[in-house]
Amino acid sequence: MVRHIVLAGALAFLMQGQVPQQAQTAIPDGPRPQAALPLLGVTPGKGTPAVPSTASIDAGQPNAPGTSLPQAPTTAQSTRPDDGPPPEQPTAGDVAKVFTLARVQVNFVEVPFTVKDSKGQLVPGLSWRDVRVYENGYRQQMRLFTVDPFPLSIAVVIDQSMTPDTMTKVNNALGALQGAFSAYDEVAVFTYNNGPKQETDFTAAQSARLGAVLERSKAKGRDALYYDPTGPLGQTTNINGKQFDPNTSPVRNQNGITLNVPKEVHTLNDAILAAAVSTTKAGQGRRRIVYVISDGKEYGSTAKFKDVVKYLQTNKIAVYSTLVGDSAIPGMGFLDRIHLPLTMRDNILPLYAAETGGQIDAEFRQKGIEQSFARITEEVRTQYTVGYYSHEPFIDGKYRGIEVKVLRPNLTVIAKKGYFPTAADSRPSVAPAQQ
Repeated sequence: MVRHIVLAGALAFLMQGQVPQQAQTAIPDGPRPQAALPLLGVTPGKGTPAVPSTASIDAGQPNAPGTSLPQAPTTAQSTRPDDGPPPEQPTAGDVAKVFTLARVQVNFVEVPFTVKDSKGQLVPGLSWRDVRVYENGYRQQMRLFTVDPFPLSIAVVIDQSMTPDTMTKVNNALGALQGAFSAYDEVAVFTYNNGPKQETDFTAAQSARLGAVLERSKAKGRDALYYDPTGPLGQTTNINGKQFDPNTSPVRNQNGITLNVPKEVHTLNDAILAAAVSTTKAGQGRRRIVYVISDGKEYGSTAKFKDVVKYLQTNKIAVYSTLVGDSAIPGMGFLDRIHLPLTMRDNILPLYAAETGGQIDAEFRQKGIEQSFARITEEVRTQYTVGYYSHEPFIDGKYRGIEVKVLRPNLTVIAKKGYFPTAADSRPSVAPAQQ
């Protein structure tokens, strides 16, 4: 009876639109519309960063859960605090990127270098973390590291003042010189005896013109000077060690015997300077090389050695050489270390190579001379190249020393010792129309 009364009361409340207090339940509200989240840090083609920005997370949303995947192990090399950010590393074949790192290269310094092991073999596979560059004793932060080969602008200098036997070996080996160059190289040819002579301006390395010029550059060499004081022209009748008739003596109107042996002239400094001036016309992105085929003797040049070296270092020109003749024999170059003033240098080419970052290949035989052409060009093409922005004031005219070190034992680094800054490096790296 009581149950029927309760049911009747509930029915009465429903008919009046009311719900009993015991039957009311909490109905949740619908989700609030969220404002559109900004796509911060999203780059087209690259996606979002690994860690989302806190500004992009709504205050009412919980933080994203962490990942349980293991992190990539870090090596001791990659965590060195003094390495800094990695340098620009152009892809294979993208050599032009070396010269488009910035709109204006106000103080960008480019340093090519070669690394060899204890056996004289080239060392490949170095990374930018293995290299340190110093200028005036201060370490520089690398902005460029590449192993791409560069096209070459080579001024070949052929010595025609050598003895006939050495000149014959060089003449027979010149036929192999053109094969050492690639189709992207350009070559100029200079010869010198009593003075430099330009045989041809820069021409394609594989052109028929270059082959004809090399053939025309062959010479017989200079005859060895010999003076015999006992010969028929050496002196006339002697009495008590003096010439009887001074009118018939080698030096007229002198009673004594005077030996006036003419001095040999080897204008190597003038020839290197003339070749270096021609390479300054090479375009951007090319290696400037002066390649000398000589015995290294120097005497009678107008240009001084230190002035020629300064010109080479200012214009980023390296001197390479195939050393021939007696200078190529091991142990023959020790006399030049005690060079006396106003006398002929037996071999000055190693000094040029050391100051400009070049190399010397000494060969005495004809076959070795032919093989040295290919070795020299191979070493130029397989150079490493680093670049950095100098911390020094840009154009102050002062010499700046450079040292390149490799963090591996028993390796030899061959690089230029320094450079002189020039205003040419301050020009825009790309044409204004392309910017």
